[in-house]
Amino acid sequence: MANPLYDALFAPLEGRQTDFLILADGRRISGDAFLALVARTAHALRAAGLGQGDRIAVQVAKSPEALAVYGAAVALGAVFLPLNTAYQTEELEYFIGNATPRIFLCDGGKATALAPICADHGAHLLTLNADGSGSLADLAAGQPGAITPVDREAGDLAALLYTSGTTGRSKGAMLTQRNLLSNAEVLADLWRFTDRDVLLHALPIFHSHGLFVACNVSLLAGGAMIFLPGFDLEAVLRLLPQATAMMGVPTFYTRLLDDARFDRGLAAHMRLFVSGSAPLLAETHASFAARSGHRILERYGMTETNMNTSNPYEGDRRAGTVGLPLPGVEARIMAEGVEVPPGEVGVIEVRGPNVFQGYWQMPEKTAEELRADGWFITGDLGVVDAEGYVQIVGRQKDLVISGGFNVYPKEVELVLDEVPGVLESAVIGVPHPDFGEAVFAVLVPRPGVVLQVDAVLAAIEARLARFKQPKAAVVLAELPRNAMGKVQKAQLRAEYGGWFLR
Repeated sequence: MANPLYDALFAPLEGRQTDFLILADGRRISGDAFLALVARTAHALRAAGLGQGDRIAVQVAKSPEALAVYGAAVALGAVFLPLNTAYQTEELEYFIGNATPRIFLCDGGKATALAPICADHGAHLLTLNADGSGSLADLAAGQPGAITPVDREAGDLAALLYTSGTTGRSKGAMLTQRNLLSNAEVLADLWRFTDRDVLLHALPIFHSHGLFVACNVSLLAGGAMIFLPGFDLEAVLRLLPQATAMMGVPTFYTRLLDDARFDRGLAAHMRLFVSGSAPLLAETHASFAARSGHRILERYGMTETNMNTSNPYEGDRRAGTVGLPLPGVEARIMAEGVEVPPGEVGVIEVRGPNVFQGYWQMPEKTAEELRADGWFITGDLGVVDAEGYVQIVGRQKDLVISGGFNVYPKEVELVLDEVPGVLESAVIGVPHPDFGEAVFAVLVPRPGVVLQVDAVLAAIEARLARFKQPKAAVVLAELPRNAMGKVQKAQLRAEYGGWFLR
């Protein structure tokens, strides 16, 4: 036997003297040095009681030491559970109680508040600070710099990722070694990653995008990463000339476009820009291409599946679409239990080796969303064109039914975004005494523009059927987003839900 994930991602670092991590302060960590850090961390965690199949919950700042915890968990056959650093104590209490981790790793500043919760649920509390210090580092000091990974099978659980929980309690998606490794292998090949690549990594590593896409692909390909704590514009502009590829959320690219220093010269050596985790505006795609000479590659994934589709590396990267199903992944558009033809809207379902095993301790929820034949019901509304390109038009829960007619928010948003002076928009459904639900728009103006709601709504009258037109709108300086850049429509619905009920 072996440990497929460790053997593919971490074992190749042994003896590698070239850079693996390049840090913002100029420090460089070789592959061999990082593997030794993984080994010392694994020995420390084992000494603290972490064993095969145990969960280790991690809420710490991004650092080389934090990434080493992931490698250590894989080596020990433990289940890695990364948690958003923005979660507060009450939220963490739910995760600790639900996942029952053997070890909970947090920043030292949170240890006092979390110690009683960990004690109540039998979790051993350890600390890891942004600078690498903490009780875990103390345990790791002097530990051996090599370790023999435990045997694991491809179907063994490797990670537990909780959904964002926009409706009800968060669900823990169970991901196996096969789920993670198959996706990394496909993406590394599809996106042409090699050991010559240097990935500019400014994403968080508590999310599948930053950890299971960016890090896993780089590790598998034998490349290096410029490993930044977060997106800092000055650092990105300074270090971009050292990179060959970048993965980010749309906000990264709009911030680059807002700075005149970002131009073709700065991006001339780059091979690939990838965007995901939130929709990329077609305007951003076009503006980025005009400024840099690069067409951003947009793809589509979920917590439960990692990546499902991607625009091609070679070929037509179509703005406003998330591309074609990945090799080995099937996708279909379903409505009322029937697959619909190209051009019709329905719920996206996917099947493949990337699809998770179900929700942790939620068999009923698993049965609702994961069919017995392996098809996962994503809850995303989409449409496929005649060439197979997938376009996301919204979430099923975001569908607005006004006066008995279905309104897909994305269709309305695309029209609103083309109105002069509108930077972006979010369309939601709110309760209405006559229509059941009414279409409601939240508008963000371009810098220096004062938007008049009536004028914006008048500008789209000839472009949309009346039932699709917003019955009211408000102007905000910016849309509420989560850490990955997704617009928080649940928050908007909560804030404006009483608009027509006054």
